[in-house]
Amino acid sequence: MAASPPLRVLCLAGFRQSERGFREKTGALRKALRGRAELVCLSGPHPVADAPGPEGAGPDPGPCPPEEQPRGWWFSKREADVFSALEEPTVCRGLEEALGTVAQALSKLGPFDGILGFSQGAALAALVCALGQAGDPRFPLPRFIILVSGFCPRGLGLKEDILQGPLSVPSLHVFGDTDRVIPSQESMQLCSRFAGAIALTHSGGHFIPAAAPQRQAYLQFLDQFAE
Repeated sequence: MAASPPLRVLCLAGFRQSERGFREKTGALRKALRGRAELVCLSGPHPVADAPGPEGAGPDPGPCPPEEQPRGWWFSKREADVFSALEEPTVCRGLEEALGTVAQALSKLGPFDGILGFSQGAALAALVCALGQAGDPRFPLPRFIILVSGFCPRGLGLKEDILQGPLSVPSLHVFGDTDRVIPSQESMQLCSRFAGAIALTHSGGHFIPAAAPQRQAYLQFLDQFAE
C-alpha cells in the first residue's frame, strides 16, 4: 500500500517575523513532521519599520532582502507601525491587505489541506476560517487548523461577530504556560471558539514547540486527515 502524500499546510508567521526567519523558527517542526506534512511559510504584507536587531548587532547594515524583512499582518495604531495583541486597538490598519495576501497564497500556492498560524498569524488564521465559514469565497474552509500562541483579534468591528463561534474546522491549539507575549488565557479564549477543539499545552513560552511529546500530539492530530 502506497504511503499517503504529505499534507500541505500554509503557515502564517507572527508579527515582526521575516519569511526566512519564520522558516528557521519552524525548522524543528518541519523535521518532526517530515514525510507527513509540507509546510509553506508566509509572512505578512507590511514591512515593520525600526525592528530591533540582536544585541551587539552593530549599526544598521542597510536594506535587507525581501525574505529577511521583518513583517506584520496589521497594525493596531494609525500613526505607528506597531501591534499589541492585549490592548484594544484604535484601528486594524492593513488588515484587508493581509486578508488579500492570504487569499492570493491560497489561490496561487494551493491547494492546502490545513493552515497553521503563530501568534498574530494564528489570530489571522482564525479570522480566515471564520470568514470562510461565513461564506467568503476567497477562503475555502481548510480540513484543519493549528493555532500556536493564538488569541482572539481585537477591534475588528463587524468582523468580531463571526469569531463568536462555534467554528466547525477541526483545530489544535498549542500554547505555553509561561508565554509572556500571549498569556495562556488568551489562547484558551480562542480555543473556546472552535467546536471540538484540542488543546496542547507545554511548559515553555512564546515559540512553536516540537519536542517528542508535542511531535506525538501533532502526528496524532494530523493522522486523521491522511488519505
